[in-house]
Amino acid sequence: MSFGLLENDLMITCSAPGKIYLFGEHAVVYGEPAIACAVELRTHVSAKRSDAVTISSGLGTTGLDYEIHPYVSSVIEKLGVMEISVDISSDLPVGSGLGSSAAVTIATLAAINTELGLGYSHRELARMGHEIEQEVQGAASPTDTFVSTFGGVVEITSRKRLDSLDCGIVIGNTNRPKKTAVILEEVKRRIKDFPDIMDSVIKTIGSITKRGEISVLEKDYRSLGRLMNINHGLLDALGVGTAELSALVYAARNAGAFGAKITGAGGGGCMVALTDSPLKVASAIEAAGGQAIITRSTPLGVVQE
Repeated sequence: MSFGLLENDLMITCSAPGKIYLFGEHAVVYGEPAIACAVELRTHVSAKRSDAVTISSGLGTTGLDYEIHPYVSSVIEKLGVMEISVDISSDLPVGSGLGSSAAVTIATLAAINTELGLGYSHRELARMGHEIEQEVQGAASPTDTFVSTFGGVVEITSRKRLDSLDCGIVIGNTNRPKKTAVILEEVKRRIKDFPDIMDSVIKTIGSITKRGEISVLEKDYRSLGRLMNINHGLLDALGVGTAELSALVYAARNAGAFGAKITGAGGGGCMVALTDSPLKVASAIEAAGGQAIITRSTPLGVVQE
């Protein structure tokens, strides 16, 4: 009997990875392909039956709270669960372009799904996660939630799985978080103001993604990096670059990275570099004023721990 009581006190913990974009952020919202890669930075969510809704994280402890915990609150509402306690910890900085919102959404969905035996499949979790991101952000591609659910390197929108990257990945964080919804709205406005020009930029990013897929399959990281550099320039053209991001991007390139670019919505957050000398590139990013994170790609999506 005592063993049964101990078992009932255990929380179910699930974790989901963050991601980088190799190509295609913003363009994917307008129907162009993108390539994203899950990385070994994870968000961990523990869930347990409770008398009321409790959400705990580094931001504090709340009940349903759409200001402090918008994604987790939306998960709980969507699942129709009002007797659950959730505890969150994460390797991912918030608002950084690394898919922190998708990772916490998917990990929370999976933890509650497992704890309460709701029976949702991974594909259903990815679908619900995308719906939640759309509701919270106003617009969202399915990329982040799909990659957090299934891991690996994925071409979106076909959801084709590509080979894992065999080179080092260095992320540079400006430590200037941004709200994805605000950046998406700004890009939408620029496309509306200059449709003939911006439509061409969006389509060109899509073309780069298609060529980049070949480089991923061939493990041609020098070509992959050159294409990332071009994609970075086009993200600047969309208006989502910043001086801080560019400083980190050029520091990484000057340190010998294959290529470097913004990852995610831009306007702050992070850049990413591919390299066979991660320590050298990380040192250059730090010297340029960024926080460097050395990581690698991972084939693992959401898992129970």
